[in-house]
Amino acid sequence: MYKIDFSNPSSIYFVGIGGVSMCGLAELLAHAGFKVSGSDRAPSPLTHHLEEKGITVFYGQNYKNITDDIDCVVFTSAIHPDNPEYIAAHDKNLPCLTRGQLMGQVMQQYQNPIAISGTHGKTTTTSMLSQILLQADTDPTLFIGGTLKSIQGNVRIGSSGYFVTEACEYTNSFLSFYPRIGMILNIEEDHLDFFKDLDDIRASFHRFAQLLPADGLLIINADIPEYQEITADLPCQVITFSAHGDADYHCSDISYDRMGCAAFTLHSQGHEDRQIKLSVPGVHNMANALAAIATADFLEIPTAHTQAALLSFAGPDRRFEYKGTIGGLTVIDDYAHHPTEIKSCLEAANGIAHNTLWCIFQPHTYTRTKSFLKEFAQALSLADRVVLADIYAARETNTLGISSEDLQKEILKLGKKCDYFPSFDEIENFLLENCTKGDLLITMGAGDVHKIGENLLGI
Repeated sequence: MYKIDFSNPSSIYFVGIGGVSMCGLAELLAHAGFKVSGSDRAPSPLTHHLEEKGITVFYGQNYKNITDDIDCVVFTSAIHPDNPEYIAAHDKNLPCLTRGQLMGQVMQQYQNPIAISGTHGKTTTTSMLSQILLQADTDPTLFIGGTLKSIQGNVRIGSSGYFVTEACEYTNSFLSFYPRIGMILNIEEDHLDFFKDLDDIRASFHRFAQLLPADGLLIINADIPEYQEITADLPCQVITFSAHGDADYHCSDISYDRMGCAAFTLHSQGHEDRQIKLSVPGVHNMANALAAIATADFLEIPTAHTQAALLSFAGPDRRFEYKGTIGGLTVIDDYAHHPTEIKSCLEAANGIAHNTLWCIFQPHTYTRTKSFLKEFAQALSLADRVVLADIYAARETNTLGISSEDLQKEILKLGKKCDYFPSFDEIENFLLENCTKGDLLITMGAGDVHKIGENLLGI
């Protein structure tokens, strides 16, 4: 594998530079003195941000963009061998790295690289820990999968030894990382276009845990079935957490405010009991907070900073994000696109006073929709009314013959009211005719479904 010499900046080209993680890596290398350029399919706020930093971005991927003065080409997992820039890089015998491999090499430049993994909750937990490190003035470098308001973006380049990033299991990307501290928030079936089954996914997370050095730390959710299989042979310290039961970090005396945000007593080995108050709703966010607190304790962050950071933390963008109120209708947006995430989000919503709970759901990828059709229906049935948009294809084409109408049929079988409309305009008109004062509306999914709520609010 090609090794980047960080003491001797060179020329790096990013294919798919507009992706959240790729954009951050490009900005970090440019900040370190590298000549950075890249391409993406179309302009976006992230590519405009890079251009403002002096980084050249080509729109459309062209063989001629790969010039002889490029020292290394970086690809995302979405780039296939028939991509013209992929072909050009290999025709010219240029060194190539995946995004995960580059991230791993970057992590090796820091004293405390922290990688946050799990099927769900990565962005929120990464944001929580980031907020704690910022509160404690540790000057961290941060890579977040969503926008954190306190840094007005998803990337912050610091000058200390603290480095925090999300660690995604898709295509085994996180197995190229070099963390000193690792988190496993949960392990469930997902990305079944890549993994064979749950056992295959668990094996991948086990290999991720084995990356941790002897002086490192694994923080793992004790609610993961048979989690000891993941931790049994590790040389590093292991700390467990659970919002539901017994673990190294657990809660008692739990109460909720009118928005469903928890306050609780934290119990943890080696520390006095502490009072924690969150400003994000749901039991799942209690678990996320426990993982972030355990990391902060390992890094010897004073408790007062941790408490203040969690109290001020209102969540990253698109994670139970309050968008506004119009005519007495409250609009929230959430990124949930897996049945477990949907269940957690709707349970949190049901903790808020409302008349009718509306869920406007946009399924994400044909593979995931087909794999979890019945599970999606069960999770969505926690809403009073469900409205479905067309499936957001993302990286896929519909070779499976699946559609949102199939999901609608499953929801109707459960006795829930469910409507389907192929266009956002039709959905918006339906909602304007049917939502009333006191209702709570959540736009949900990993695609562009957030536009529906924003259009209703006129923002």
